[in-house]
Amino acid sequence: MDLSDANKIVILGGGQAGAQAIQSLRMGGYEGALTLIGDEPSLPYQRPPLSKAYMKGEFAEERLFFKPAAWYEDNNVELILSTPATRIDRKNQTVEMAHGAHIEYDALVIATGSRPRSLPLEGADLENVHDLRGLTDVERIQPQMIEGRNIVIIGAGYIGLEAAAVARQMGLSATVLEMAPRVLARVTSPVMSEFYEAEHRRQGVDIRTNARLARLEGKDGKVTAAILEDGTSLPADLVLVGIGILPNEELANEAGIACNNGILVDRDARTSDPRIFAAGDCASRPLVHYGRSSRLESVHNAIEQGKLAAAAILGKPRPPEDCPWFWSDQYDLKLQIAGLSQGYDQIVLRGSPEERKFAAFYLKNGTLIAVDAVNSAPEFLASKKLIMMGAKVEPDTLSDTTVSMKDIAAAAAA
Repeated sequence: MDLSDANKIVILGGGQAGAQAIQSLRMGGYEGALTLIGDEPSLPYQRPPLSKAYMKGEFAEERLFFKPAAWYEDNNVELILSTPATRIDRKNQTVEMAHGAHIEYDALVIATGSRPRSLPLEGADLENVHDLRGLTDVERIQPQMIEGRNIVIIGAGYIGLEAAAVARQMGLSATVLEMAPRVLARVTSPVMSEFYEAEHRRQGVDIRTNARLARLEGKDGKVTAAILEDGTSLPADLVLVGIGILPNEELANEAGIACNNGILVDRDARTSDPRIFAAGDCASRPLVHYGRSSRLESVHNAIEQGKLAAAAILGKPRPPEDCPWFWSDQYDLKLQIAGLSQGYDQIVLRGSPEERKFAAFYLKNGTLIAVDAVNSAPEFLASKKLIMMGAKVEPDTLSDTTVSMKDIAAAAAA
């Protein structure tokens, strides 16, 4: 369907994908009505600093915002904040708001993001038990991050470990509980898990794997302890829950749009309704470098899909599709990830974990499919190119630090 004559475009969600769609539409020459609807009170803002520099007080709030308020005014973007959308009426092409208003659209972009999984245990509703997803979460957590206090973090994924690093740097006693046998078990290999677990222990974090939480206990309504199934009681002045996220697909699902662990979209971010697009954490997209579809929870994905949706609405050529990439900052370690490592059959190390500068390459049938690069930007950048080429690289070449990654990429491209 050609939507190049659309004159009313509505964006649901004030995160990275929604903000990017708005910018790309205006930069692409769209001059019609443009409305962003968000359920948070803040201007659209970035989330990665929340569990890192912003939590530590090293990142000013205004730096979180993608654009200042004046930009939206100057670019004739209507912002409807603190007001969730409650229904999509596809027949009449309207979005119903919580206060009863109806906003018409010719094209709609759903960029509603995701929400934290709830802790299904006794005591989860006590005071000082927190999720970490949005700006208001950090505003509640930050005043409690006081030197000498005990924080218990449930879940040893990236958010949990980033929060543990910040807590230690702020002088808190930090305990991380993980049900799996190793940290980062769902996202990386045992070699990376071992490295990060050792680093956190060295920094004074109490890492407990194979740990099953039974309940949280409290006094006067506030959490005081985390009780494990084996009876162990861990003191807790605050608890941070980081056990994964769920896509906010309910609006789409209730409107009859195809969903399956995310709103299903094609390569142009178009849903099963040709006038409706979805982008970011809430969308399940084709992964062109891997021959399957999945959700991707990353800044890069949100930016790319925002651009794809805008281009499709404007009838412009599809922008390039990069290989997935992510990052995580913990202490002085910058982890940069390119590609998706699921299904690898060989790991090749380059550099030395002991020197805190190395990369783990993941191969499948000799083809490079992903890399985890710790303080190793050249390995990350070259691997992005190699992955998109579908390059086969000899393991001995990858591990040889006397051969530059630039030369390895150039040879593969020749």
